[in-house]
Amino acid sequence: MVSLWSFEGFKVLAWNYLKLKAHPLFETIKGLMKETKITPADVAENLMPKSPFDNAVKCLSNLIQALEEVKEAEALKSEKEEEAAASNEKAEKAAANEKVEYPVKVENGEAEKP
Repeated sequence: MVSLWSFEGFKVLAWNYLKLKAHPLFETIKGLMKETKITPADVAENLMPKSPFDNAVKCLSNLIQALEEVKEAEALKSEKEEEAAASNEKAEKAAANEKVEYPVKVENGEAEKP
């Protein structure tokens, strides 16, 4: 899965919001960004300190949590799509194997089966 935004873009925002050029949590974020789709706005929202007490670790942790939630949601969506496809395939096979008999001839108001 390709991220909607690059890790390099994330690093620009990390510098702008947190004045960080590097941090041990960057590798975790980089890995999660490769596995999920996230927009620049979502990254920025999670990196922005929400209070004067929010430090860089708190903001990076918020982003990691958001990325993990997106990853989980994408996995559930994929699983449901696979289940739906399997169910549709099963229904199609059942319908193909089902023999349907239609009335062919009508005499005296009654239909005769072939």
